[in-house]
Amino acid sequence: MSYTAASQVVARQLEFFENRKVLVVGELSDSFPLELTQVAQSVAVFTTNYGYYRSMSRHSQIQSYFGAELVDDADIDMILLYWPKAKAEAEYLLAMLLAKFGPQTEICVVGENRSGVRSAEKLFKPYGPLTKYDSARRCSFYWGRCDNAVPAFELSSWFRSYPIKVAGTELTIRSLPGVFSHGEFDKGSELLLDTLPALNGKVLDFGCGAGVIGAVMKTNNPDIDLELSDISALAIESARETFRINNLDAKFVATDVYAALEGPYDYLISNPPFHAGLKTFYAATEDFIAQAPGYLRPEGQLIIVANSFLRYPPLIEASLGNCDTVASTNKFNIYAAKK
Repeated sequence: MSYTAASQVVARQLEFFENRKVLVVGELSDSFPLELTQVAQSVAVFTTNYGYYRSMSRHSQIQSYFGAELVDDADIDMILLYWPKAKAEAEYLLAMLLAKFGPQTEICVVGENRSGVRSAEKLFKPYGPLTKYDSARRCSFYWGRCDNAVPAFELSSWFRSYPIKVAGTELTIRSLPGVFSHGEFDKGSELLLDTLPALNGKVLDFGCGAGVIGAVMKTNNPDIDLELSDISALAIESARETFRINNLDAKFVATDVYAALEGPYDYLISNPPFHAGLKTFYAATEDFIAQAPGYLRPEGQLIIVANSFLRYPPLIEASLGNCDTVASTNKFNIYAAKK
């Protein structure tokens, strides 16, 4: 079994987890929680990533939870946090989980040094001690314990608000930590929105993030049947909040590419993701493009924005038989193709 560098470091420290009731959280992409079941009393996983949740849910020996917040009751006495790439997301996870499980909960933190895991000791200070126990494979491993009382967790206090003005529309965007363009408006999305034609029928905003593209599309085309999808529960919760605060309505779906979607759609619209964690990752977007014909109505359109260095036109042509570049800047291109 091939594990990430972070999991390989955890594997050197299995004594921390012997006979413990462990909750694994954070930036995790491998099946290492299965390895932990060999030494721990029980293992559960909480993830904000729908794809990882689907993967781990297949294993009956692990209890898997998915969402923006862990609301289920879970019997745990140890948290194993894989440090996320966004420090604000680590802060969010710590505040939420320690408010739920409280003092005397032990925690192990692991992460790649380039992810900023070295700030863990400072970030954990309000809760109690955190000490580095191992450093290998460019990763660090810490152990600590929550010794102090923890303030109640209020999800609403973690949203960041910012205004946007684009495509003749003024809106307020609300986003949680770890969500794309958290607290700022992406220039690629702006170009896409300035380029979009009038929309009708059933429209999908794929990889919706905080709901910027979807909210503008719904405001400017109020009669569309709009769905917003994302692999991240934090994104889905952010998009819901963006729509609520702007008095808009849509359907929100947590999914891994098309896994939880039905279609067919008249438009597939996206500023597609190409990062996962610290690594460049294209597979989700490649699958989104390759499977598009199965989710588009006849004459339906795929419209995406992408960094100009990404080689998407050949993929779009292979999938739909055509690809037009309908707008460009020195950084972004807008590609459109019709079924």
